[in-house]
Order: sequence, then C-alpha cells, then structure tokens
Amino acid sequence: MVQLRFALLNASTTEAAIPSTNRNFRRELDADLTEFLVSRGQLPDSFEFDGVIVTGSAASAYWEEDWIEDTREWIQGAHERGLPILGVCFGHQLLASALGGTVAEMDEFEIGYREVSHEDSPLFSGIDDRFTVFITHGDRVIELPDGGERIAENEYGVHGFRVGHAFGVQFHPEYDMETAAAVTRRKEFLGEDRIESVLAGITDEQYAEACQAKQLFDNFTEYAAQIHRTPA
Repeated sequence: MVQLRFALLNASTTEAAIPSTNRNFRRELDADLTEFLVSRGQLPDSFEFDGVIVTGSAASAYWEEDWIEDTREWIQGAHERGLPILGVCFGHQLLASALGGTVAEMDEFEIGYREVSHEDSPLFSGIDDRFTVFITHGDRVIELPDGGERIAENEYGVHGFRVGHAFGVQFHPEYDMETAAAVTRRKEFLGEDRIESVLAGITDEQYAEACQAKQLFDNFTEYAAQIHRTPA
C-alpha cells in the first residue's frame, strides 16, 4: 500500500522543541511526512498533499505575527480544497481561528494527564468515551467556527472539534513521557510546586492509559485515505 503524503506544519518556536515535535509525529503517523518549519516562514508552495498536520507551539493563535497569519491563510486554502486537516493544541486553535472561530487566553493554565470525553466521530473510533491524555495550554477555543461540531471536551472547555474534513484536538496524543516532562519543566511561570506536582504525575501507568488516544492518528490517516479514494 502506498503511503499517503502529509504536510507537517511544525509550529514549534525553539531549537529544543522543533526536533522533538518532528520525532513525535513521525513516530505516530504511518504516512510520508514533509516537514515545514512555519515559525521560520516555511510553507508548502502547493496543496498537493493527502492531508495536513498542524502541530503545537509556544505561540498563541491570536498573536499578530506574519508567520501565524501566513499559516492561517494557507490552512484556509487547504480547507477550501477539501484536504483532511488535523490540528493539535496550537494547531487546533489556529485551525479554529482560520475557519472563523475565536481563541482566547484562559484564566487558569491546564497541564498534566487529564481526562477528556468525546462524542461519536471517526477521529475517536476505538477510543473509550472518557480517556486520558496529556494536556498543556493557556489558550482555548471559546467559539467554534460556523458549522463546527464539538467532538471532545472536559471542564476546561472544547478539546476537539470538526468542520468538514478538518479536525482539531486541544490535547497532545503525540507526547511521550520524555516530551511531557521536558515541556512541564519549561513552564517556569507555574512555580516550582506545581511543576513538581505535574512531574510526579508523569508515570508509566498514566502514560500507558494515554497511549489509547494515539489511535486517533491511525483514524485520521484512514479517514484521509478514504477521502483520497473517493472520486471528486
């Protein structure tokens, strides 16, 4: 079977995060990934892909930076052409913004292994209705795009949505334990006590539970394959 071609829009902004983001998504996705470092101005010069992945970032979707606006416009173009899109964390927020939704800063930062509930969706096929994931974000989608369907949530709000062939998830199904710990340690603004509390919760048992959510990568790839096989 020929692998699908996905554009990986790596929105990481630091030297430490760029390679780990690339590694995590390449490990989880059974597809031919072409990486574009969008925070450095790299974007595909065409839409000749079978799907698109938009990653997390330390940036905010509402920042007025050229690379964020350029990426938002490219996502709009991909969506208009019917490409399957999966946005993760920042990617979820930028996707919502690109399609007409609203993103805002939260009153409280959410971080650590948490539970999320999902609705019926091809993205969550085979995943328990309530499942564990690693989460780290200080912004959230407060208004879905027109036609948007909320497909996952917890007490902090929207954790997944769908518009047509585009899907967003606020959590990080791609994280391994090393990444979860490294990202947590970089959140110095949370204070030492909270950081240590989150780190104490990054255990083999929690990670094993969170691995169920990785099924969504296979689900998205299969969904993209179905779209690819469907005559226009």
